[in-house]
Amino acid sequence: MTDELERLTARVRACRICIEHPRGKPLPHEPRPVLRPSSSARILLASQAPGTKVHMSGMPFTDASGDRLRSWLGVSSDEFYDTEKFAIVPMGFCFPGQDAKGADLPPRRECAPAWRAELMALMPQIDLVLTIGGYAQSWHMGAARGDSLTETVRSWRAIWDAATGPKVLPLPHPSWRNTGWLKKNPWFEMDLLPFLRSEIRYRIG
Repeated sequence: MTDELERLTARVRACRICIEHPRGKPLPHEPRPVLRPSSSARILLASQAPGTKVHMSGMPFTDASGDRLRSWLGVSSDEFYDTEKFAIVPMGFCFPGQDAKGADLPPRRECAPAWRAELMALMPQIDLVLTIGGYAQSWHMGAARGDSLTETVRSWRAIWDAATGPKVLPLPHPSWRNTGWLKKNPWFEMDLLPFLRSEIRYRIG
C-alpha cells in the first residue's frame, strides 16, 4: 500500500462522522470501519456494508455471505483476503444496525460522500469493479444501472462492453436471503458466473 493510501485508510478507520455529524439518526453503536483497500490489486469488491459477524471480526465477509461470494468468484479464502489480488471497499464502512424485522439497514449515508472518491483516486490500478448490490451499482455505474437490480444484473454483457474505464460487473448481494432470486434467475449461475470466474482468474493468476 502506498504511504498516501495507508494514511487515508488510517483516517477512515478512525472515522466517527456517523456519531458526531450524522445524516439522520446517529449510528446506534461504536463505529468500527471495515475496509481493505490496495495499491496493487486489480479487482475491487464494491460491497454494501458490514453485517453483525463482520462488525465483530473486523474482517469483511467473515460470514455466510462471504462463503457464497467466494464460491461465485471461484477463489479460496487465502486468495480472497490477499490484498495483492483483491481490494474490498464497501459503500458503508460500519455495520449500520438492523430494522425491526432483523434485516440490516442500508449503508450509512455519510461514508461514500466523505471517503469514496478519494479512495478510488488512490487505487488507479483497479481494472475490474464488482458492484455488489444496488448501492454500489448506483455509485459506480451511474446511468448504466437499470430500474431494478434484476434488470441491471441481466444487462451485464452490455454493461461490460460499454465500460470506458475499469470493467464493471453487477452482482446481487450474496446474502442467503437472495436464494429465491437465484432460483428465479438461473442465467446468473449459468452465464454470468463462468465469465466472472474466468476474468478473476485472468487477473489473479
